[in-house]
Amino acid sequence: MATLSVVNPTLADVAKATDPDGKIATIVEILNETNEILDDMVWVEGNLPTGHRTSIRSGLPTPTWRKLYGGVQPNKATNVQVTDTTGMLEAYAEIDKALADLNGNTSAFRMSEDRAHIEGMSQEFSDTLIYGNEGTTPEEFTGFAPRFNDITGPANADNIIDGGGTGADNNSIWLISWGSDTVHGIYPKGSKAGLQFSDKGQVTLEDASGGSNSGRMEAYRSHYRWDCGISVRDWRYVVRIGNLDQSLYTGDKSGTSADLTDLMAQAIELLPNQSKGKPAFYMNRGTRSVLRRQIANTSNVNLNMDEVGGKKVMTFDGIPVRRCDSLTSAEARIV
Repeated sequence: MATLSVVNPTLADVAKATDPDGKIATIVEILNETNEILDDMVWVEGNLPTGHRTSIRSGLPTPTWRKLYGGVQPNKATNVQVTDTTGMLEAYAEIDKALADLNGNTSAFRMSEDRAHIEGMSQEFSDTLIYGNEGTTPEEFTGFAPRFNDITGPANADNIIDGGGTGADNNSIWLISWGSDTVHGIYPKGSKAGLQFSDKGQVTLEDASGGSNSGRMEAYRSHYRWDCGISVRDWRYVVRIGNLDQSLYTGDKSGTSADLTDLMAQAIELLPNQSKGKPAFYMNRGTRSVLRRQIANTSNVNLNMDEVGGKKVMTFDGIPVRRCDSLTSAEARIV
């Protein structure tokens, strides 16, 4: 894991390496506290000002069994190019100067207020990472769910496991193996990675109260911006366990409950190479709770609490099991 963390930098690694004064890195560390997926996600600078273009092998050359005095025709592999775009996520924080100065520690008060904006950006990023769809919302980047939403048609349907749920109240478990050659976050060419913070200092708000009584007031303003997206360079390193009806879960796998440990074992076997990249499971808190109960009622299942990066992390067969509250239980059935 130590080698992987060097070869495949997380957002905090990139920010610390590119911003010596530590301001951006501080914001990144806060994001990690509120969004566990950032502990694993690998980031790569895009090769385009608006995203990243990837060449993907789509076909292998076919060799020929040659007989004596027989000829062999040359052939070649085929490739396709995929372009992933980034989105611009922004927010402003404005605080009444008199209120911020009231307790005598303006900086600490502003930071406590700004945490709410950071949390909002963290949650919006996580939501978009899973469900974002630039086909319906052009301002966003396209997340994982729209890419893995057809269980019969495209090639990546092989990496969608049907959990058996019907209706429109399902949820999913994701197994993602992060790496520069597998799946990674992207930021535009020539830009900085991560959440960019700009302290605009003291400003005069022209229409502070709004309405007919609007006037001016002094305030402190902060600006946050995060240019981000994802590139699925090799779809074989993303597995979606979909159609999980959370209302049917039981802690002992009885009745029509999904057997989470069996489905997760199937997902692991779909990864072409388990040592390539940094794999991790992602599920919502309800599913994670049921998983722990099902494992408590099952013998010989490899669920542990391991230490990763100085933190206690639940692992299944050596793979971290992360909580991702952006995963809803209102997904339509994947068909």
